[in-house]
Amino acid sequence: MTQQERQNEPFALTRYTPDQLKDALRKMHLIRKFETAAEDSYMRGLIHGTMHLSIGQECSAVGSCMPLAASDQITSTHRGHGHCVAKGADISRMFAEFFGKETGYCKGRGGSMHIADIAKGNLGANGIVAGGIPIAVGAALSSKRLKTGKVVLCFFGDGANNEGAFHESLNMASVWDLPVVFVCENNKYGMSTSVERSTPVKNIADRAAAYAIPGVAVDGNDFNAITEAVDRAVVRARAGQGPSLIESLTYRWRGHSKSDRNRYRTKEEINIWMSRDPIDRFRSFLVEHAVLTADEASTIESKAQKEIEDAIAFAKDSPDPQVSDIGRDVYTARPQ
Repeated sequence: MTQQERQNEPFALTRYTPDQLKDALRKMHLIRKFETAAEDSYMRGLIHGTMHLSIGQECSAVGSCMPLAASDQITSTHRGHGHCVAKGADISRMFAEFFGKETGYCKGRGGSMHIADIAKGNLGANGIVAGGIPIAVGAALSSKRLKTGKVVLCFFGDGANNEGAFHESLNMASVWDLPVVFVCENNKYGMSTSVERSTPVKNIADRAAAYAIPGVAVDGNDFNAITEAVDRAVVRARAGQGPSLIESLTYRWRGHSKSDRNRYRTKEEINIWMSRDPIDRFRSFLVEHAVLTADEASTIESKAQKEIEDAIAFAKDSPDPQVSDIGRDVYTARPQ
């Protein structure tokens, strides 16, 4: 292969090994099947409360986490199951957390919106819109002060870009050149409000200019596009050159949450985005470039399905928390 041909190769093929790319496809299938199984469990009454599904956004999560080292950290959102999987979470412990079991990541106390996996660098999902952004800045400040070399990847949705926490955090991260990468997953709607109605700039990434940091909008359903953009930002952050803002353009196939009746979107719009299925696109890309065969791709999907089934069985068989432990892991100041 000539140097020119190598330069024209898709980024993913030059940056990652075939095994890494196959694992990325596996994680996308795991996210899709996890979300589908979680939705089914909710409908059957096995899971209580609500949840925010990321079906249709799998590539954004996996592609964004690909450039990270195992020691790097992320902060997540109320729509954070995919981020958790992308950072290497144990599916069994995730389902146990959903089912409120003692074997869950947070011993069943966190549920859908508050899963954390500190050992894998996931500092936690957050039910507060924009709540994870200042946490990411704090973690990045810690990394810089302690010289750990860690980069922090901060996920948030388009609705968060109009919160004060977003602007204050980007300002502080820029002033202090912190090793943090801000990834806005723009799925077009903050609950039922379209981004066109809530945000005056054409691209949320344009807001990076106000803080003198790089900003770029990319197709979050295109593995090459999102992982290349995040890779550049991670390299920049690790080199001590400060933060970046990446807008990952994607779409959620389901409503905002389980109570959303989806009346603000047309079926035509949803169907258009479903026809751009990010998993199908990535699978076709890998087959086209001979990273794997169609049969191997099908095997990866089948194994992901088996992993989900085993995880649900584990969660169902896991012990419930004891009432006597209700005060365990709850911390408060003792009255004087």
